[in-house]
Amino acid sequence: MAKDSVANKPAPIEDEEEVTAMQVVAFKLRDEEYGVNIFHVQEIHNLVDITRVPFSASFIKGVINQRGSVMPVIDLKKRLGIEETPYSATTRIVTVIVGDLQVGMLVDAVTEVLTIRTKLVDPKKTVSDRAMEKFLSGIGNIDGRLVTMLNLEEIVALN
Repeated sequence: MAKDSVANKPAPIEDEEEVTAMQVVAFKLRDEEYGVNIFHVQEIHNLVDITRVPFSASFIKGVINQRGSVMPVIDLKKRLGIEETPYSATTRIVTVIVGDLQVGMLVDAVTEVLTIRTKLVDPKKTVSDRAMEKFLSGIGNIDGRLVTMLNLEEIVALN
């Protein structure tokens, strides 16, 4: 005879939305913090010489030699319409892969890798410029710390 006791019943599982989380590489552009899903980040490296490419889009800073391959580098501040600042010792190139495309993104500083519960990422966009809204995927909230999540597919698109 089978016993139906509380000890034999599985513990209730939290709402799946509650436990789903993603890791995010967080970085600074001026005084604001932004992030991208770590799944897309290949590496982070110091600033190197960037070769300008004539007739390229205004937000393309140029290209760099990445282990024998030519990789485009996006000036992320220019792409997002943020006022430019001089490079510093903390300036980094974050190499991301979106589909088959490998691109470097210039950022002011990489801060850390964060774990954000997806429930705490608000997909509502709060920018007044509708043209810029497509570059954002949401705002992550980690204990009151706001991290603007970027839509990399739109960031690397040439339109």
